[in-house]
Amino acid sequence: MKAIILCAGYGSRLGDLTKDIPKPMLPLNGYPMLSYILSNCKQNGFSEIAINLHFKPEIIKQYFGDGSRYGLSIRYFYEETLLGTAGSVRYMADFIGKDNTFLVHYGDILTDQNLFNLVTFHQSRPDSYATLLVHSRTNSNSIVIADKNGRIRGFLERPSDDERKKHDSTLVNSGIALFDRKLLAAIGEDAVDLPNDIYSRIYSDHPLYCYQLESYRTAIDSPERYRAAEEALIDRRCNLSHLS
Repeated sequence: MKAIILCAGYGSRLGDLTKDIPKPMLPLNGYPMLSYILSNCKQNGFSEIAINLHFKPEIIKQYFGDGSRYGLSIRYFYEETLLGTAGSVRYMADFIGKDNTFLVHYGDILTDQNLFNLVTFHQSRPDSYATLLVHSRTNSNSIVIADKNGRIRGFLERPSDDERKKHDSTLVNSGIALFDRKLLAAIGEDAVDLPNDIYSRIYSDHPLYCYQLESYRTAIDSPERYRAAEEALIDRRCNLSHLS
């Protein structure tokens, strides 16, 4: 199966940690964060990988190469200017080819989630345009509202305080999703951000589903979370291995 790993951002919220290195290459116990993401993809059957690049792209390309020494096939897509998460998926559409489903994984998300479970759930909903991995958290950047079958009935990105008061759901977007190729047609030329321009706009007419996180997950978007992720690997709360 195929996976897109989104790695083009600057990681500016990490300050000096990402001054000279792309965020996905930040070391965790001596190995790049991206090495753990790719290892989890490989263990769950995703062996064909596309990675978008922008900031210091040679660092990622030189480290991982074409992926063959890890049992992977890696293609790189350089963005002259940043396209955003939706724009990047559209840009890499030819990588998907005729495959019906593919994974989209943010390059700063560390998780040992069993992705086979996500695939199984998605395939059990043949009308689904996408299945989003979600987790429970209050006061996050998003609110996902779902019915008992997992169908998304509401998606709010960066909701206002008034909007938060109207909904009691604690489900939020985790930055990982399984897409059906028919979703590509819904990503218009003006689409930049997946949550803002796709998820929050299409869920009524284009069925989206959600699957709840079953294990460790963190977004490494601050120095504090970076340190917490390394500690989680050390004490095995996050049960991930790096590529070897």
